[in-house]
Amino acid sequence: MSTSEHFNCHYCKDSLLGKKYIMKEDTQYCTKCYENLFANCCGGCSLPIGCNSKDLSYKDRHWHEQCFKCAKCSRSLVEKAFAARDDLLLCTECYANDYSSKCATCKKTVMPGSRKMEYKGNSWHETCFLCHRCQQPIGTKSFIPKDSGYFCMPCFEKQYAYQCCACKKAITTGGVTYQDKPWHRECFLCIGCRKQLSGQRFTSRENYPYCLECFSNLYAKKCVGCTKPITSLAGAKYISFEERQWHSECFTCMQCSVSLVGRGFLTQRDNILCTDCGREK
Repeated sequence: MSTSEHFNCHYCKDSLLGKKYIMKEDTQYCTKCYENLFANCCGGCSLPIGCNSKDLSYKDRHWHEQCFKCAKCSRSLVEKAFAARDDLLLCTECYANDYSSKCATCKKTVMPGSRKMEYKGNSWHETCFLCHRCQQPIGTKSFIPKDSGYFCMPCFEKQYAYQCCACKKAITTGGVTYQDKPWHRECFLCIGCRKQLSGQRFTSRENYPYCLECFSNLYAKKCVGCTKPITSLAGAKYISFEERQWHSECFTCMQCSVSLVGRGFLTQRDNILCTDCGREK
């Protein structure tokens, strides 16, 4: 018996000689068995997609070529852009009309796949999202909302930001106010040593800011005892007598060094003595 006499459908065993057949994994089937066993069911008409039909697929779903169409307007989607919504396929026009957002500037639909901007629930075409001042597209650049408009950073700085009175550049974040004038934190410096004063204790003289150390060295009274500056800005307590000043801890007897704070004392020329040492003299 020849091999050709055994060329049958693997499933129904009918002879395939002279008939159309389909091979699957090195096994032959007649077209009827193949369709019953392996053909995909069309998502449009629910019928099997036969061997003589094109099988169009999308995300594990299949359609006859003639059934692959928009669920709303019935236009063919073959070789056209489409969108899926709730298991329905829609052409881009129907999807846009039903589901796409409207541009907050031109009020037209923002089509699926087009470049757009979104901010706080609003959408814009990329070419419609413009700076309120220069009217140039903001794109992916930084922007600041102000009142009912949006500003690119350079325009916002020109129109709204304070100018630092030291460097004359815009203050965009933080800053310091001194003498009713705005400063960058890094520009607000001691007039003496140029140390940054932001977040530090400081004082002023003739409207100029000074750190405590510079102010003390330049303007504070000097202690008669240790010759160092006396400044109440740092919380120092001091004693004043006949236009002379002492730190509290320096106000002591010249001879025995006992503290004279709260005690009686005597003077001998420029010296301050406790009453005991004074009587001995």
